[in-house]
Amino acid sequence: MLYYFLYQFLFQQYGKNSESYIFKGLNVIQYVTFRTALAAITALLISWLLGGKVIRKLADMKFGQEIREEGPASHQEKRGTPTMGGVLIIGSVFLSTILWARLDELYLWIALGATTLFAAVGFADDWIKIVKKRSLGLTGKQKLAGQLVTALLVWGVLWAWGDYPWNLSIPFLKATAESNPDLSISWVGPFIYAGFMIFILLGSSNAVNLTDGLDGLAISVTFIAMSALTGLTYIASDARWAERLDITHNPAAAELTVFCGAMVGASLGFLWYNAPPAEVFMGDVGSLAIGGALGTVAILTKQEFLLPFIGGVFILEAVSVMLQVSVFKLTKRGGQPGKRIFKMTPLHHHFEMSGWKEPKIVFRFVIVAILFALLSLSTLKLR
Repeated sequence: MLYYFLYQFLFQQYGKNSESYIFKGLNVIQYVTFRTALAAITALLISWLLGGKVIRKLADMKFGQEIREEGPASHQEKRGTPTMGGVLIIGSVFLSTILWARLDELYLWIALGATTLFAAVGFADDWIKIVKKRSLGLTGKQKLAGQLVTALLVWGVLWAWGDYPWNLSIPFLKATAESNPDLSISWVGPFIYAGFMIFILLGSSNAVNLTDGLDGLAISVTFIAMSALTGLTYIASDARWAERLDITHNPAAAELTVFCGAMVGASLGFLWYNAPPAEVFMGDVGSLAIGGALGTVAILTKQEFLLPFIGGVFILEAVSVMLQVSVFKLTKRGGQPGKRIFKMTPLHHHFEMSGWKEPKIVFRFVIVAILFALLSLSTLKLR
């Protein structure tokens, strides 16, 4: 909205032929890098300034966190801390994106829509846990069904209305950066790609959800991952950089940079209140939405194979759960419990049960997240 008012109206009407530096200065609004910075600052300020009011409202509505008895004993003191704070993140991202992005780009609306739908699934899960007093919220099948419908809607919009390249852009394989039907490895078609897209979206949303178990952990890793993804998104939308670095160029992804910047700013604003000891938790409404946003932007910008590096900590957390469950089931014999690889999963709980203090785990995971983000960016030059 502000973009159209400041640039399309004020600059176009008065700035071009005006001698005023104020009006001429509005020309900078057309640059996506500048608007990305403004979106990040706006989302940060919205979440920071409104955070206290949202927390008090959640507390008044008795939206308090329930803590599992089988978890670490130190977590019991967190019982009753306001949760569902993810509405603050999503609201900040949505508002700042609408203010600073060009609203005529389909990819932007796909990202906003997917994030909102994933948030809706998480909201339903949180609502059932807290209001309906069902400790597990939605069943696993119900949650996966909601995520699956969202993933299929993203695919359906791209198939019906988007000029989407259905190639698999694999790092280090230059030929896959082009949507060439003569190269079977790079051209798979929309229907085969649908399964890959579902795997990416469900995997990323659930991975962030599993990571959200310590004060400040998931949102700190989100800030780092989204910062890296912001840079990658801008590069993918710029013809010069895309050609030079041998990645799939998609000019329609330009306004996604503004969306990613908004997510970066909102993450910092929420971290102000989620830092240990947390005043609010994001809940599934936040974690599923963030994971869905990461996966959606990676798909739209053809960075699917870099996503495990961009969000490496999220992947480690998810893999630890899958390994634990698999080994436990495979080694279960004759009524005897199966073996465990970790003391408890997700992985951050293993280190808690090993005696690490919560802040130390968070800081060390953040260091690992930074290393993963740097690795994802380094692949650009290695190509």
